[in-house]
Amino acid sequence: MFVMGNILMGFATVLDYVLTFYAWIIIARALISWVNPDPWNPIVQFLDRVTEPVLSPIRRRLGWRMSVDLSPLVAIVAITFLQIAVAQSLKDWALQMN
Repeated sequence: MFVMGNILMGFATVLDYVLTFYAWIIIARALISWVNPDPWNPIVQFLDRVTEPVLSPIRRRLGWRMSVDLSPLVAIVAITFLQIAVAQSLKDWALQMN
């Protein structure tokens, strides 16, 4: 049973790292948006392609417009929730298997 626990722990750790990395990508996009970036820059295009599927539905659901886009903040809060609720729960479950 300890093998399944170790596999589950590895999966939970990778999930936690992926979520952290994605949160940093969202932060980078938010910071770059402050300086009016060149839309043809490959880095800007990559950040847009990677984050838009998550940020666009959040913008639609917020419904109201302000001068500041709050969707990156909402996305980071959701990622933090997933890290605590899902990744940490999987890690705890894996420790119980050992």
